[in-house]
Amino acid sequence: MDFNNIIYSVEDAIATVTVNRPKVMNALNSDTVAELGQAFDMIASDKAVRGVIVTGSGDKAFVAGADIGELSTKNPVTGRDFSRSGQETFNKIERLPKPVIAAVNGFALGGGCELAMACHLRVAAVHARFGQPEVGLGIIPGYGGTQRLPRLVGKGRALELLLGGGMIGAAEAFRIGLANCVVEAYKKDESGKELTDEKGRKLFDRELFLVEVKRMLNGFLAKGPVALAYVIEAVNRGIDADIDAGLHLESDLFGVLYATEDAREGLSAFLEKREAKFTGE
Repeated sequence: MDFNNIIYSVEDAIATVTVNRPKVMNALNSDTVAELGQAFDMIASDKAVRGVIVTGSGDKAFVAGADIGELSTKNPVTGRDFSRSGQETFNKIERLPKPVIAAVNGFALGGGCELAMACHLRVAAVHARFGQPEVGLGIIPGYGGTQRLPRLVGKGRALELLLGGGMIGAAEAFRIGLANCVVEAYKKDESGKELTDEKGRKLFDRELFLVEVKRMLNGFLAKGPVALAYVIEAVNRGIDADIDAGLHLESDLFGVLYATEDAREGLSAFLEKREAKFTGE
């Protein structure tokens, strides 16, 4: 499928989805959100894809927000539809039974922060910035920010960010649990010395950053694919349930896994002291 606003590629069982609107800091508009939905429909049906990385083009922005020009044209009806459309796409990402990592390579603001939160994990470049600045525009987040942020960082921290509309850096995002880890990835010369710009700032190495993200994802993909899918399902469905309902769900999924070839292979491989060869069956 040809896309106008994203770049889609698959290599070694990993799909990389790159929001590609560099002139507007990769801001999301309706067309871009629709293309993200189409890409994740493809990923869901492609058995060759076992994991996903979502990122933004360039060195400055993951996704720096929504398209303000488009937002300014909405009325109560079209505004609600705009919100629901984005929520449906981001739900596809969150519910995908394959690990999805947001490689946050810069600003993740507004819809960009919401996109990152819809992914299962968030790996932040050291210069990444997160925020939900919508209240400064007289609106609120519409792509899940008021719901996912409290679930990730707690009610108090979430309200501080949502009400203040400010930005936090990668280190603070990691401290409060919004980012899973922070990666330092800088360009180096042939001698290994880190390169800097005219102001003495270290130069971000986007390719090295993505290599580190892929290394993390490949660590997950070495495990049983069905087990990974069930972990995602158990967490997504159980997080809003009471503990008893969540435990029943876990037991049901735990039991169902014993009907899979992967479970038999994984247990046998451990007992036989060899590497498991999972097939996803």
